[in-house]
Amino acid sequence: MGDNSTAFSLPQPHLQRTKLCDMKDVELDPSYVKKREQLKEVVASIIRPKIVQGKSLNGKEFVSFLEQILDALNKGEIPSTGSLVEVFNKGILERCLKLYSEMMAKLGLPLPEESLQEAHEKSRGEAMEVFDKEHFGRHHAQKSVMQLDEEIQKVFKNVILQNEYRSSKLCEALYTRCEDIMDQLQVLRLPSMAKFNAGFLQCNQSFEHECVGPSKENYEQRMTKMLKKSRALFIKEYNHRLFNWLVAFSLVMVVIGRFIIKFILIEIGAWLLFIFLETYTRMFWSAESLYYNPVWHFIVATWETLVYSPILDLDRWAIPLGVVLSCLILYWRCYGKRKHGSRWLLPLYRSPKNGPSRARTD
Repeated sequence: MGDNSTAFSLPQPHLQRTKLCDMKDVELDPSYVKKREQLKEVVASIIRPKIVQGKSLNGKEFVSFLEQILDALNKGEIPSTGSLVEVFNKGILERCLKLYSEMMAKLGLPLPEESLQEAHEKSRGEAMEVFDKEHFGRHHAQKSVMQLDEEIQKVFKNVILQNEYRSSKLCEALYTRCEDIMDQLQVLRLPSMAKFNAGFLQCNQSFEHECVGPSKENYEQRMTKMLKKSRALFIKEYNHRLFNWLVAFSLVMVVIGRFIIKFILIEIGAWLLFIFLETYTRMFWSAESLYYNPVWHFIVATWETLVYSPILDLDRWAIPLGVVLSCLILYWRCYGKRKHGSRWLLPLYRSPKNGPSRARTD
């Protein structure tokens, strides 16, 4: 074993060690120079040249080759055991993320926040279950699980923003529709508290049923304020408009009873209503106290029964019915009395020229 030893001991090159780098071989100890040359021969006999692509590398070329290898390792271009596992799990991660995204895309947005959270948990659980069944490795798989969860959270945040946007658009449309309905009810041709209440209830119920998502609470507050304001405004104008309508109605019935139908009871009833509204109420009650009187309540109840019911909405059909009745009255006035004569059982107006002719006496 002693013959195979390549150990070498070199003598001291020079006493001035700080100047060794500046000295030439002739200035160094001859024994050192001799031993150094022997060391070179031993090293040259032991080492083998690095051959790359059939070419032997010298020292500088070998250093450059090592630098290239280190750069490739740092950049991950040369696969290692960990990198191979990550590449294998990356494909599984992408499939699981796609599965989660597809399941969330099938949701009919907008949804309540609780329902959206439940759908997220269910979809995430299924994606994680698929990953647990197909992933490779243990240590590197934990990193992939964390990465998958981060990607799922990013997708879920986008779904939350989309849900908020669609909820806002839906509730805004419902709010605007109800606002338009309330505006239309404010200007009814024939004021009806029953019709206003029916529209009010239908609008409120449709909003409660159809408006969903995170924007519902905000729009519910706006909806409540708007409905209260509309109701207060309608009630404020209701009695006044109804009073004016009844006055106009009584005058119209006076004209119809006297000149068109010539039915004295209709004219008398219309005159009584007109006198009650314009004279009696102003003599004994103020305009405000009239609305609390039982007689007025009876008039209002009768009006509501005639104007609006589940069968007939007089506000919608008032003009068509008025045209039809006018045509019937005109036909009766022009042709009906000529064919059949008058058969009224109640007293009618009689013109003197239509009465029996009597002989003139002196």
